Amino acid sequence: MDKKLFSKKIISWYEENKRSLPWRETSDPYKIWLSEIILQQTRIAQGLPYYLKFVDNFPDVKSLAQAPEDKVLRLWQGLGYYSRARNLHTCAKQIESELSGQFPTSFLELKKLPGIGDYTAAAIASIAFREPVAVVDGNVFRVLARVFGIDKDIASNEGKAFFFAKANSLIPVDQPDVFNQAVMEFGALHCTPQNPACDTCTFAKSCVARLHEMQAMLPVKTPKQKVRKRYFNYVVINQRGKLLMRKRKPGDIWNGLYDFMLLETRRPISAERLWKEEKSLKSIPITKVSGIYKHILSHQQLITRFIQITIISAESLKPLMKREDLKFYTKSQVEHLPKPILINRFLKESGFLDEGRKF
Repeated sequence: MDKKLFSKKIISWYEENKRSLPWRETSDPYKIWLSEIILQQTRIAQGLPYYLKFVDNFPDVKSLAQAPEDKVLRLWQGLGYYSRARNLHTCAKQIESELSGQFPTSFLELKKLPGIGDYTAAAIASIAFREPVAVVDGNVFRVLARVFGIDKDIASNEGKAFFFAKANSLIPVDQPDVFNQAVMEFGALHCTPQNPACDTCTFAKSCVARLHEMQAMLPVKTPKQKVRKRYFNYVVINQRGKLLMRKRKPGDIWNGLYDFMLLETRRPISAERLWKEEKSLKSIPITKVSGIYKHILSHQQLITRFIQITIISAESLKPLMKREDLKFYTKSQVEHLPKPILINRFLKESGFLDEGRKF
């Protein structure tokens, strides 16, 4: 298909079918960047409320840069992939301190910032500054693979480079912002992974996948790595309404978020046996053991339960608290700590936090 015809058709479709979204009503690089980071691996319906909260709390890059990390992570709570939030914060601080609060205007300069890769840099450069550089995400892979019949593996470096070059060969220099949003929107709404609307497609007569009934085969992608199972046994220690918690450190999931003392095992184990092996706790009776909570991360499945104990004095636990860097927090403090969604779910279901409370 002629590249001018492709861009003309997809932009025409976009103008008639695009959704009204706040980040499409602005050329502010800060808001475009914020939306792109939030929407990575997040559906628009889920990400939109977070975007609005961030803009409300941090209307510009300066206010985000000056915010404490705990507040940034707390607002992010529930979106997952918390490294995105930490990179967002780090990037804001760098833009404010080293670039006087001004975003670079080119794709290559934007890529030098922390947490900004090819996709995000292209989105900011093309939409905010109208640089003709293509955005390539899952939707773009799918549209180009099907329309042009491309069978290169999108998980390989060779495949990614090929699709990036192909998309850049199609982008019109006078409308790079509209084109990029058009292809992404077309993939999200029309050329969907399952049951694409081929019969009413603007490319129905020329789409290679439709002509050869290859929609389900394209794009080609190698399987994801196997999911690793981890067995988490959280110890929830309550002293007069205060909970013993700790801030997680780098090197594992949920860096910077708060959870409880954790006893991780290689396989399922009874609470009674676990208690016998944990010398610092075995003299304290268990109050309650929760049911199993299952939580899926990108390549991990957490099989979790919460062992609750109530104490009057923490004197005997001081060595443990020092070793595990545990501190007591009141209900109000716990409410405002950034926590993994798994921890937040348990706290609400156990009645420690009110279900209806907001961020």
